[in-house]
Amino acid sequence: MAYWLMKSEPSVFGIDHLIDRKVALWDGVRNYQARNFLRQMQKGDMAFFYHSNCEVPGIVGLMRIAKEGYPDPTQFDPEHKYFDPKSTADNPRWTGVDVEFVEKFNGTLSLTELKTLPELAELALVRKGNRLSLMPVSE
Repeated sequence: MAYWLMKSEPSVFGIDHLIDRKVALWDGVRNYQARNFLRQMQKGDMAFFYHSNCEVPGIVGLMRIAKEGYPDPTQFDPEHKYFDPKSTADNPRWTGVDVEFVEKFNGTLSLTELKTLPELAELALVRKGNRLSLMPVSE
């Protein structure tokens, strides 16, 4: 089993949205390195749900990978904001995974708190300049 941290803006898709849906497509990733991480995810892997671009960014819960990577359908929809005209059904550029809700924390484990933990000093999330929307996390 692998472990991940996956970021989303709570106003777009937050942990409460996942609670309501139970299982949802994690779509819209348009960064090649992050896409490659999506392609590595396996059913049963665990992920921290991280709220970004909000008043208190941080980890708010846990989710599980419910379905391994498959072509993100939004890349093919010309009406969708994640449409990619260079992507084709024969050669899709972007990947999504299905995630399922596991747990919502009582509070947020804030980025400020995470940065104070010496054991997390090598975590990409706490290093300056990191903009990836998802990343591997060691056990």
